[in-house]
Amino acid sequence: MFEFSEYHIVLAVVGCSILLSHWLPRWISGREPASSALLIGSGYLAFAFIPGIPTSFDPVTNPKIWEMTSEICVVIGLFGVGIRIDRLRVWKNWQPTVRLLTIAMPLTIGAVALAGMAAGMTLAVGLLLGAVLAPTDPVLASDVQVGPPLEGGEHPVRFTLTTEAGLNDGLAFPFLYLAMSVIAAGGWSAGLVGEWLAVDIGYRIVVGISSGLAIGWLVAKLLFDLPRENTLSKTGSGLMAFAGVLIVYGLTELLEGYGFIAVFVAGLTLRRSETNHEYHAKLHDFVEALERALTALLLFALGGAIPILLTYLTWEVAAISLALVFVVRPLAAWLSLTALSMKSKERIVVAFYGIRGVGSIYYLAYAASHVALPNAPVLWAIVALTIVLSTIGHGFTGGIAIDRVTEKVPQQGAASGENASIGSYVHSSTDRQARNLMADLPFTTKR
Repeated sequence: MFEFSEYHIVLAVVGCSILLSHWLPRWISGREPASSALLIGSGYLAFAFIPGIPTSFDPVTNPKIWEMTSEICVVIGLFGVGIRIDRLRVWKNWQPTVRLLTIAMPLTIGAVALAGMAAGMTLAVGLLLGAVLAPTDPVLASDVQVGPPLEGGEHPVRFTLTTEAGLNDGLAFPFLYLAMSVIAAGGWSAGLVGEWLAVDIGYRIVVGISSGLAIGWLVAKLLFDLPRENTLSKTGSGLMAFAGVLIVYGLTELLEGYGFIAVFVAGLTLRRSETNHEYHAKLHDFVEALERALTALLLFALGGAIPILLTYLTWEVAAISLALVFVVRPLAAWLSLTALSMKSKERIVVAFYGIRGVGSIYYLAYAASHVALPNAPVLWAIVALTIVLSTIGHGFTGGIAIDRVTEKVPQQGAASGENASIGSYVHSSTDRQARNLMADLPFTTKR
C-alpha cells in the first residue's frame, strides 16, 4: 500500500533545501547571499543519499535540459536587470562598463584559452572555455547590483556591475560561435573568420540591439498607452513582464540576432516609459520571483551533478577555475579601469566581484547540444568548480564589500532621467519601505 517514490522524495528534499538555504544565512548573519552556495551544497548532499538519481542530472550526457532551463533563467534575469536601472543617460556612469566589456572580457577569454591549452586542450576548445567563463552573472549577483525600480541604490560600483552583467552575456556569444565553428569545421580558415566578423559580430549584435529597442517600445505602448482608458498596467499583474520577455527573446532568435542583448535592451527601453510608474516595481517583483525559483532548482541540480563531475577534476582543471576567480578576472578588470577616476577601493570591488553562475551553464550546455565537444566532461567540471568557488568567495563577502564601498553615499531615488525625485540611502533588494512610500504618490510624469 505504501511506497516511496524517488520523484516525491526529490520534491520534498528540494523544497527543504531551498527553505533552509535562504533561512540559515538570515539567522546567522542577517544576509542572504550565501543561499547560492548552500543550494549547491544541499544538492550535493541530497543526491549522495538518493542512489541512482544523479544520473538524470548529468550535464555531460543530458546537456539539452540544462540548456533550456538555464536559458529561461538567464533571459528572465537579463530583462529584470534592464528594468531595474533608473538612471541611464549619464555617460560617465557607463565608462567603466564599456572598458570592462571591450578590454577586461577579451583579456579574460584570452587568458582562459591559454590556460586551457596549457592543460592539454586545443586552441578552439580553450577559446570556447574562455567564452563560457567570461560572462558575469545577472542572476546570482543581485546583492552587488542596483536596487529594484524606484528604490535607487545606483552607486557607480553597483551600476557598473549591473550593466556589465546585463551586456556581457550577449557580447561573449560571438567568441562562443567562433570556437564552435572552428570545432565543427575541424580547423581555422579565412572564410570562417570573415563570416564570423560579418554575421556573428556585425549582423547578430545589430539585430539584438534593434529588436530590443523596437519590441521594448511596442511592449511599453501596450502596457501603458493602449487603450488609454484601460491599459494593461492597471491590472497590476507582473505576468506581462514574462510575456514581454518571451516575445522579445523569441522574435530576436528567429531573426538570428542575440536574444540576450535584446531582452536587456528591451528592459532598459521599457523602463524609460512612464519612468516613475509604480507598475515597474510590480514587473520587477514578478520577474525576480521567477528568476529565484528557476535559479534555486538549477543550483540544486548542479550540486546533484557534482559527484559525477568530480571524477574529471584534476589539479590542472582546478587551477583554471581558481585562476579565473581570484587572479584573471580581478587583474583584467583592474587594468581595464586604470585610466578612470575611480577610487582605489571601488576599482578593487568592481574588479573582484565578477560573479560566475547560470550564464556559464547555459553557454556550455548550448555548445554541447550543437557540436561534438572534445573534453566535454572536463569542461563541465571546470564550470561547476568555478561556480562553486564564485558562490562561496563572492557570495559570502559581496554584500559586506559593497556596503563598505558605498557607505555614506546618498543613493538616487526614483529616477525620472538623471534627476532623482527622492533621495535615499536604501539599496537592499529586500527592503520595500521606499517603494511603499512611492506607491502612495500620484505618479503622472512621463518622459
